[in-house]
Amino acid sequence: MARNKYMLTQQESLVLVLDVGPTMHAVLPEVEKVCSMLVQKKLIYSKYDEVGVVLFGTEDTNNELTKEVGGYEHVMVLQDIKVVDGNLVEALQELPRGTIHGDFLDGIVVGMDMLIKKYGPTNKGKKRLCLLTNAASPTKDPYDGMKVDQVNTIAEQMRAHGMKMDCVVVRVMQDWDVDKKIMEENDFLLNAFSYKSSTKTVHVDSPTSLLGALRTRNISPVTIFRGDFEMSSKMKIKVWVYKKTSEEKFPILKKYSDKAPPTDKFATHEIKVDYEYKSVEDPNKSVPPEQRIKGYRYGPQVVPISSAELEAFKFKPEKSVKLLGFTDASNIMRHYYMRDVNIFIAEPGNTKAIVAVSALARALKQMNKVAIVRCVWRQGQGNVVVGVLTPNVSDKDNIPDSFYFNVLPFAEDIREFQFPSFSNLPSSMQPNEQQQEAADKLVQMLDLAPTGKEALRPDLTPNPVLERFYHCLEVKSKQQDAAVPPLDETLRKITEPDPELISQNKVVIDEFRRCFELKENPKLKKSSQRLLREKPSGSSEEVVGNGADAQPIDAIEYTSGVKVEKIGDLNPVQDFEAMMSRRDSTEWVNKAIQDMKNKIFDIVENSFEGDTYHKALECLVALRKGCILEQEPKQFNDFLRRLVKFCQEKDLKSFCEYLSSHEITLISKKEALDSEISEDDARSFIVKREPKAEQAEQGL
Repeated sequence: MARNKYMLTQQESLVLVLDVGPTMHAVLPEVEKVCSMLVQKKLIYSKYDEVGVVLFGTEDTNNELTKEVGGYEHVMVLQDIKVVDGNLVEALQELPRGTIHGDFLDGIVVGMDMLIKKYGPTNKGKKRLCLLTNAASPTKDPYDGMKVDQVNTIAEQMRAHGMKMDCVVVRVMQDWDVDKKIMEENDFLLNAFSYKSSTKTVHVDSPTSLLGALRTRNISPVTIFRGDFEMSSKMKIKVWVYKKTSEEKFPILKKYSDKAPPTDKFATHEIKVDYEYKSVEDPNKSVPPEQRIKGYRYGPQVVPISSAELEAFKFKPEKSVKLLGFTDASNIMRHYYMRDVNIFIAEPGNTKAIVAVSALARALKQMNKVAIVRCVWRQGQGNVVVGVLTPNVSDKDNIPDSFYFNVLPFAEDIREFQFPSFSNLPSSMQPNEQQQEAADKLVQMLDLAPTGKEALRPDLTPNPVLERFYHCLEVKSKQQDAAVPPLDETLRKITEPDPELISQNKVVIDEFRRCFELKENPKLKKSSQRLLREKPSGSSEEVVGNGADAQPIDAIEYTSGVKVEKIGDLNPVQDFEAMMSRRDSTEWVNKAIQDMKNKIFDIVENSFEGDTYHKALECLVALRKGCILEQEPKQFNDFLRRLVKFCQEKDLKSFCEYLSSHEITLISKKEALDSEISEDDARSFIVKREPKAEQAEQGL
């Protein structure tokens, strides 16, 4: 009973209030998609939620208020409030088309009446109305007072019964004649709901925005921290911290068994997985937990660490949020941000905390600075987070100021990538004025916000991969052997360029294509080729063309002015890189790799007491990097194995130890997809090849 009672308190009760009048007919297919998707997600994540559906603008009238008090005409209850099921999905996929211009206020009142009669004063905070309309039809005048008074009365009742409302106003470009005064009046009434009750209104102007506007999954906000924001030892502000953004994951797919009898109604079909550990010496003997211990690889050995030692190793800071200092906002680069975004707010109801947070946020905003803080969200947390607080000054009187929090990286988290400078390239590799102008026009053509209305807004654009998954799951639930349905046209607009935009700007695209001639790469590779490289030291490239008269760039056929044909003894690394960058033949990459292999063998074999090991190491590092970039991991891995074997046979084990000390490993699958070597095998390769390590393993 306790479990069922908990489920009832957590479930959401939702009433969809849908406008099906004549002016909505053009967008009703999209409304059907988003409403059915809402129920599909509830079947996955919240199967105990209850949903009802109210339609307004219908020719028929079917609701309890009409029978009880009269009025509320052309409002029909399509489904009473009940637990979500597959039948509701099908009903929402085939909504009736109305013939009357409906009154959205009547639809809201009928939906609110359904929730009150179903739950009364209970389930506060879990009752929600969702209105979808274009707000283009006139509303009836009330018997007493004005329309605004009617809205205030409805809003007060919603607040008294703990109801929330989402209003989605759909106004896609259509050929219907609507009185703008009516639309402005309706917008005013909907905005009045936002001030008087817990109502959120969103305007959308495209099918893709409609898919993302309706909150299909209700996620209750949960604090990750409640406590003091320590400005100093004598000044502390009470704050709450919530997650502002978080990646939506795929639903967890579990394994189920079909061995249970079909007649068993209580069968869970769940699979329980048990692991059993066997001894290497005696495979028939199980190793109990008390005889097992974790170990960490440290060089050639494995260091065993018990659970008690591991617990003692852990860093256990106290729960706290402490200010470290302030810095200019320009010092924190956007690419430093890591993980999800959190929001710091003052403790609700704490006037002093609200004033303090607001004063600090406005001061930082005015001075263009940010705060650096040290955070430990909970007691016993094993790590410390350092992040930046960016002021979020509210422009609404009823919303207090706050801070956005982003995690900053430590030194170990930063990846530095060195790229060649464009200034080192010859003029033939740099765009002329005509090419630059063509590129500027292409960028302007693809502007997602040309008139101030941004397309593909993150808060209104659904994840097409997740939406497609939910749709496929719904199809499979009806027929297990059904084929995968094609991608929905609305989702296709998110994943592919707009065909209409492309056709309208064909001249711009053709001009860009003319200025930048492209030719097929004669060498087929799975990864992109390195086309641009630093010129070798002392080289002087030949300048071909200059200024506006320069010919279109052929990036594939470009070759460096210095055409190195073999790897010399003076600068083998530079020669190797120059050969790898040549694109006048498909053979240069393989030749450069083979020549570098031979050069490394010669350097190692002719060394005296390791005097040339450092040079061999530089060549080996360059070879490894080149094989990763050119997706040739097998060539390097085979060579490194042969090199280690060669050194062991020629009594050059000191070179193996030298490589091990500099952590030269095989190329793993993580570095190159074509590699067949795991990360652990790559790190331990040289150790495994040493006779001592092999004897130790045999002894174990």
